[in-house]
Amino acid sequence: MTRKQRLLFCIVFAAFLLSACSANTTPAPTLTAFEQLGQSVFNLRCAQCHALAPDTVIIGPSLAGVATRAGSRVPEMDAAEYIEMSILFPKDFLVPEYSDTMPTNFGKELTSEELQAVVAFLMTLK
Repeated sequence: MTRKQRLLFCIVFAAFLLSACSANTTPAPTLTAFEQLGQSVFNLRCAQCHALAPDTVIIGPSLAGVATRAGSRVPEMDAAEYIEMSILFPKDFLVPEYSDTMPTNFGKELTSEELQAVVAFLMTLK
């Protein structure tokens, strides 16, 4: 490696460390085993369309902060019920400005435990 290449590497590495140190370092909440199961199911079944980073759209809306928003979407539903129903019956809970592309078969494809675990995981996203 030439001297210029080493210097460039050091500059890039220092910039990476600096950005990592200045990033929001709020620790993520510790997930229970059940919430970890939900996270795994989310990663396999939902993350292709829904981001967990704020203001990040893949296909569907970002789910960052969903536990907070869900509680105010439908007056008679609490947040967990809203999340569950929006997974099972997505056409009934479309978020404005998003098209109707969410699969409607999760009620048949997920076990009851998987569905409840995904809801529990999403409820950690305040």
